[in-house]
Amino acid sequence: MKVNIHTHHRKSGERTISTLGIHPYDAEGVTTDSIFAIERTALEYDAIGEIGLDYSTNINKEAQILLFKAQLEVARHLNKGVVIHCVKAFEEVMNILSRYNLPFVIFHGFIGSPEQALRAAARGYYLSFGHRTFRSPKSIEALKVTPANLLFFETDDSTINIEQIYGQASEVLGIPVPMLECVTNENFERITNL
Repeated sequence: MKVNIHTHHRKSGERTISTLGIHPYDAEGVTTDSIFAIERTALEYDAIGEIGLDYSTNINKEAQILLFKAQLEVARHLNKGVVIHCVKAFEEVMNILSRYNLPFVIFHGFIGSPEQALRAAARGYYLSFGHRTFRSPKSIEALKVTPANLLFFETDDSTINIEQIYGQASEVLGIPVPMLECVTNENFERITNL
């Protein structure tokens, strides 16, 4: 069974985690009640997410930061891991995350540099790679340096099959698909058994 750690199109036969959170795109309309609602219902989910910062948008950065911190507080309080959305905000996200001790952190749809991948891995953060990875030489290099014990794959919001992502990763890494499946299943077991 293949792990598809972050998808908007759940399919039977795939392993994924359930998440609850407010995306940074919605940061400007968030109220205190919204955060309380997450805290009340989040116990039914595997993680808080996708949360984070996206500085490629016109959404107020301060509102995004406040929302991100509020949701990290919920995650810490409930002892939940987080799924991170991070676009053009890596330094800020890493800075903020350094203040929280969480069961796990997954950077979903990672398209950063190899240096950023190594920095995240040094903290024990998982990196998930999807279809956008293979459009960027920098992200392909990031995939190559990511330790196997911190690796996931995903389809996110695309309609591409997870098999295609595993196939592309297999070609890039020179690792057979069954071995990649084994690695991501071990990683999945690790985070879901915390």
